[in-house]
This record gives sequence, structure tokens and C-alpha cells, in this order.
Amino acid sequence: MSFSIQVPDRSDPWYTKRGAVHVPAGEGLTKWMVGDVYTVKLTAAQTNGSLSFIDASVPAGAGPVAHSHADSDEAFYVISGELEFLDGDRTFIGRAGDLVFIPRGHRHRFKNVGVHPARMLFLFTPGGPEGAFVEGGEDPRPGEQPGLWGPERLTRMVELANRYGSEMLPDDDL
Repeated sequence: MSFSIQVPDRSDPWYTKRGAVHVPAGEGLTKWMVGDVYTVKLTAAQTNGSLSFIDASVPAGAGPVAHSHADSDEAFYVISGELEFLDGDRTFIGRAGDLVFIPRGHRHRFKNVGVHPARMLFLFTPGGPEGAFVEGGEDPRPGEQPGLWGPERLTRMVELANRYGSEMLPDDDL
């Protein structure tokens, strides 16, 4: 069996159009938030709104408060460690290799319940909520570790979360 493949006209935009976004290892915008380290690898602006992508390092005992996203779904892929996920009114443990998908409008959070930092990748689709990280996170300071935030910083984060389509919710059992 044989078939021929027509060689495209190399000036045809289908053949020449470029649009990939390449973020090399170790690059991206890194921010500290509530003790966690987040590196924003892709923003909604870079993907024409399609998605945003974040690399996270979550120290033992750390993680965000319960919240929901009105207009974005969120997916998490655990690379290392153990994270307790809240899904509505239940919790479960995510371990290395686990993927967790949270539909928009659902109450959720994650918390590192291990003794070592956990690492995960997560994305929003469509993108947008990462704006709260970019605008509200602290710039890393060489030679220091991120610290926990006091009430004044958390109040600012509630304002930013609301601006970027997220709502902070009670963290305890309903």
C-alpha cells in the first residue's frame, strides 16, 4: 500500500503559523502566598484566556482556606507529598500521581497533611483566577522562607479573590 503526501506550500499560514508558549524549567513568575510558593507558568493573558497553569510547593501544614471559583474549573496533579483535599463536605487524601478535578462553583481547598513539602501542578480553565496570585502574592526574598500571613494580608486576599472570581468560604464542616 502506498500513498502520496502533498508537500505544503511553505508560505501557507497553516504551515508557518506559530503560537506556542514555551516556559523553560525554572522560569515563570514566583509568588509567596500564606506560606506556599507558587510559580505561575502560564497566565490567561498568555493563552488567550484558555487556561492558567501553576507549579506549587506547599509546606507541611500549609494550604489555602476553603473557597470556590465562580467561572473557572480547577484541576490538580500531585507530584509529591500528601495533600488533604476538601470537596464540598468531604475530605480525601491526594498522593503522588493523583489527579483531582474541581468543577466551578464547588467548595474546595487543599492542605499538606504530610511532614515534608508537597508539590503539585494545577490549572484553571478558563484562566483568570491566577491574577490573585500575581497581584496579591509576595515576591520571594533570597535566603528566606515564606511566612504565614496575618489578618491584614488575608483581608487583602479576600478582596483580590473576589475581584478574580473566587469566594472564600468556611473551612470547617457544614
